[in-house]
Amino acid sequence: MREQDAAPRRIVVGVDGSPASVDALRWAVGQAHAVGAQVEAVTAWLHPSAPGWSGHPDDEEFGAAIARKTLDGTVAEVSDPGRPVRIATRVVKGGAVAALLAAARGAELLVVGSRGFGGFTGALLGSVGQHCVQHAPCPVVVVRHDAP
Repeated sequence: MREQDAAPRRIVVGVDGSPASVDALRWAVGQAHAVGAQVEAVTAWLHPSAPGWSGHPDDEEFGAAIARKTLDGTVAEVSDPGRPVRIATRVVKGGAVAALLAAARGAELLVVGSRGFGGFTGALLGSVGQHCVQHAPCPVVVVRHDAP
């Protein structure tokens, strides 16, 4: 098989806009640059269901637009012209765990932040990261965010 026929090396990263997910994407870009892989940044979204939410529950464009803005902003924040890496982005309607596990099929790595915006603030590993570590079809790297 010729090298150009081989599937490109792919590193999947979960991005939710949290500081840990920004660090995870930054780490993945560095790793992809080092090994000649491309990055696939994935953001999942569900309809908001918080008290005081005034949006229409069926307004998919609104939820997808917020997710897209978060993803694009995070990619712009970590992009480094000195280390060019192809970063594909994907916004998925659904739960983060399902979206990341599906995206990780055929990937060489799945990268997640140590914890996102949900759960207990003192937890070392969030529920999404924990589930990915236990069920991913590839190795998982958990990037810890150390606040100053």
